[in-house]
Amino acid sequence: MSAGAGESKVAVVAAVIGNLAIAVIKFIAASMTGSSAMIAEGIHSLVDTGNGGLVLLGMRKSTAPADDAHPFGHGKEIYFWTLIVAISIFGIGGGMSVYEGIVHLIHPSTIEDATASYVVLAISVLVEGWSFSVAMRQLWRAKGTRGVFEFIRVAKDPSLFTVVFEDSAAMVGLVVAFLGVFLGHQLQNPYFDGGASVIIGLLLMGVAFLLARESKGLLIGEGVEPDVLARMREVVESDPAVEKVGLIRTAYFGPTALLVNIDVAFHPRMRAEKVAEASQRIEDRLKALDPDVSGVYLEASSLASLVSDGDQVGVGAGHAS
Repeated sequence: MSAGAGESKVAVVAAVIGNLAIAVIKFIAASMTGSSAMIAEGIHSLVDTGNGGLVLLGMRKSTAPADDAHPFGHGKEIYFWTLIVAISIFGIGGGMSVYEGIVHLIHPSTIEDATASYVVLAISVLVEGWSFSVAMRQLWRAKGTRGVFEFIRVAKDPSLFTVVFEDSAAMVGLVVAFLGVFLGHQLQNPYFDGGASVIIGLLLMGVAFLLARESKGLLIGEGVEPDVLARMREVVESDPAVEKVGLIRTAYFGPTALLVNIDVAFHPRMRAEKVAEASQRIEDRLKALDPDVSGVYLEASSLASLVSDGDQVGVGAGHAS
């Protein structure tokens, strides 16, 4: 089951507001001090602001109704835009930060007065801390009894864990920036500042890789987890009209759009209206089991054809990433 759209949107909006405010003051501090680490942090916050906008765009587009060209809806829009966010973090955020750090290492300049940087970093910690706390509260509410990493691995709505990834990287980046500025200023060694910028860039590239990996699995197509698949099989097999259940295929076409396709053999000599009643009964029970189920397709087969499938009987679509 995916995280609620409400939790995701609250976290994304909070991140956009926080990152936009922080980006402005970081660039002001960078212009006053010439700190490479502060420039990298400003780039980081600016990219995060734009990424938040892209995630909100994806969330809005994913709610568009189905049409002739997209009969299963537009739910995968959020997966596409999340992948664009990952590319943005890697290329713009990570790439520019690494570049800025290398330039600073080749042409070093000592920070004469780091006061502005310290003030901005302190403000950034407060604002980023607020945004991070909002994201974590929403994540904690959405994950239920699952562990955090397990939830991220199985979640079908990437908007929430995208913000968590970005805010986590932002908090670590602030620590790195502070150490770069502090050590560079205290030791009068500009290489600490340039090195901090490179580290921030590499951190962003790592976050981008993780986000791209999760987005790739969702965009290609993922099914339900094995335990959910097993419960679905129990639901279908327990129906009195069903004699045998074959393949169960599941696929998410959006965070809350799960399609289920089932090969099933009904008891022989059942009348058509009884088969229709059983089909509706099975669909209702599956939707009660998982509210994300948006469509159930039953493919009626003969018992002989299901048995001839051999070891394929019982195979279902699982998690892919």
